[in-house]
Parts: sequence; C-alpha cells; structure tokens
Amino acid sequence: MRDQPNIIVTGTPGVGKTTHCESLAQSTGLKHLSINDIVKERGCHDGYDGDFKSWIVDEDKLLDAIEDEVKQGGYIIDWHACDLFPKSWIDLVVVLRVDSTLLYDRLKARDYPEAKLQENLDSEIMQVLLQEARDSYDQEIIVELTSNSSDEMESNIERLEAWVKQWRKDHVEDAQ
Repeated sequence: MRDQPNIIVTGTPGVGKTTHCESLAQSTGLKHLSINDIVKERGCHDGYDGDFKSWIVDEDKLLDAIEDEVKQGGYIIDWHACDLFPKSWIDLVVVLRVDSTLLYDRLKARDYPEAKLQENLDSEIMQVLLQEARDSYDQEIIVELTSNSSDEMESNIERLEAWVKQWRKDHVEDAQ
C-alpha cells in the first residue's frame, strides 16, 4: 500500500497545469511528473508532428516508463489527458478549467499554430477533458477547478494541500 497519494492535474494546454503542479510539489513534497518531459527524455513517442508542434505519444511506452515510479506513490502527474492512467494508480483527478477568451490569449502568446489553437479552444469549450475524467475515474475522486487568476490558483493550491494532508492522515491511520 502506498503511503503517498498520486494526483493527476489535467486540462487543456494553457489552463495552468504546470504552475499548479510546481507549486503543489513545492508545498507538499510530492514529485512533479511532467509527462511532456518524460515523453521527450525517455523516448515515449512515435515522432514529431510538425503541424501541431508536438510529439506523437506512444501511450504503452509511456506507461511502461513511469509504472514503477508512480505505483510507489507521491506523484503529481501533469498532462493534458488522464484516461490512459490505470484507476489503481490515481487518488485524485484535478481538472483545471479556464475562460475561453483567456485561454485564447494564453495559447496565442505561446505561438500555437492556428489549427492547434482552435482544437484546444474547442476541447475546453466542449469540456472534453472533464468528460474524459468522468468516463475514466470514480466521480468522488474528480475535482473541477477554475484557473482564471492568480487568486484562484492560490485558492486551488490551498484546497489541494488540505486534501493531501487529509489523505496522509487517513492512510497513516489505516496502516496502523
């Protein structure tokens, strides 16, 4: 049994996943696992898509590459998808959302190609990643948070820190 939780922070690119993960990792001691970095560093891809300026992820290679680490617990998984991670690995799924006008500005500032920008806006508007989480995990471990401002981010981090503290308390008591 794990003595540390695993959390997925997911959402459309530009919602603040990495910022949330880095802050939460710093305050809780959990490890930030950037899937984008893992894909590049460990070769968990089938090449690069020049049109979308992104790696084509090989999900089987990715899961094999992180399985031993994640099964031990203590990770904050940072990625725009969540449905590939086995339910048994995950204790909390955080779906970050943002206003579509703000998202457009954030993605434009990243110089996203127009097709990629539009696909991500559509995904956010249609709540694709929230639905993916709901289809893949038990409802009681999914939390939807908005990330439109630094105040909302601070509030989100405080809420997640409290969740981690409670998870640790509950699981230490269960182990005794």
